[in-house]
Formats: sequence, structure tokens, C-alpha cells
Amino acid sequence: MIWRFWTVPNQLTLARLIFVPFVITNVLDYNFKWALGLFIAAGLSDGLDGLLARWLKQRSTLGEYLDPIADKLLLSSLFLVLSFRQIIPWRFTVVVFSRDICILMLCALIYVTTPLRDFRPSFLGKLNTVAQVGALFLVLLNEVVDRNWIYVGKDYLLWTVFALTCLSALHYLYLVGYRLHQVTSAASK
Repeated sequence: MIWRFWTVPNQLTLARLIFVPFVITNVLDYNFKWALGLFIAAGLSDGLDGLLARWLKQRSTLGEYLDPIADKLLLSSLFLVLSFRQIIPWRFTVVVFSRDICILMLCALIYVTTPLRDFRPSFLGKLNTVAQVGALFLVLLNEVVDRNWIYVGKDYLLWTVFALTCLSALHYLYLVGYRLHQVTSAASK
């Protein structure tokens, strides 16, 4: 896998990055229909870029790094702005940001000080991302459509995000520790 830039999947990921400021400004302006539509379009482009990367055999190292960055930027920005607008309680945003910042700092420190380069997300981390997408979708949908099941589902998914964020952080620390132990054991032989 090389650093290929002009692949279709990478271009879709870059387009998803372009969605972020438009989703955020629409939430800030209380244009929730537009914010929801753009959020759905970003989600579809996320699924499509992964599908095309496999189907067209255009997987790249750049895509492996760019895709989660685009996801985190959109999701974290939405948590932040929705909390700022008092639509999501701050406790959820603080937990999501704390986990992501701690993981980022830990990985950067390990990257600089050790030979470990395996920072793949855990299964719980991927499940957490799915829960975040679902929760944010229902939060935005709840601002557009007033239905009780949406309100209940939104609250349920936000608490699921809270729990999965905590569990996935602990699991990721365990995985990184295990991977680090393997790398240092192999290097000392």
C-alpha cells in the first residue's frame, strides 16, 4: 500500500471533510434539515469510499489515515456544537473528547518513543463510532421530526455512546499495551 492521493475513495473522503463546516454552520444557524441531509450525505460517502476502495482495489495508506480523521472530525465537531447549542448534555461530549484526546496523545507518545506502529481501532472502538453516528443522526432527526420514539432512541443511544466510550478506551489501552509488549519482546530477542 502506497500513499496514493488521487484515488476515488480518497477523493470521497476529502469530500467528506468538506462537509464538516457546512454541517456545523447549519447546526449553529438552526437549519437542522440541511444539517441532517449533509450528515446523511457524509455517512453515505463514508460507506461508499470503503466499498470502492475494496471493489476497485484502491486501498492506500493515505486512505487508512484520512478516513478515521474525517470521521472523528465530523463526529467530534457535531458533539461539540450540539452541546454548545444545549441540544446534547455536555457530559457526553466531555467523555467523547476525553477518550479521543487521551488515545491521540498516547499513540503520539508511543509512536515517537517506540517501534510500535500498529494503532488499529478495536472492535469496541468501531462499535462506539457506529453508536455515535446513530446517536447524532437521532439527535438531528429529533430537531426535524417530533416523535417520541426518536426522543427515546436518541437518549438510549447517547447513554450507549457514554458506556462504549469508556469501555473502548479501556480496551484500547489494553490492546496498545499488549501490542507494545509484543514489539518490545521481539526487539529484545
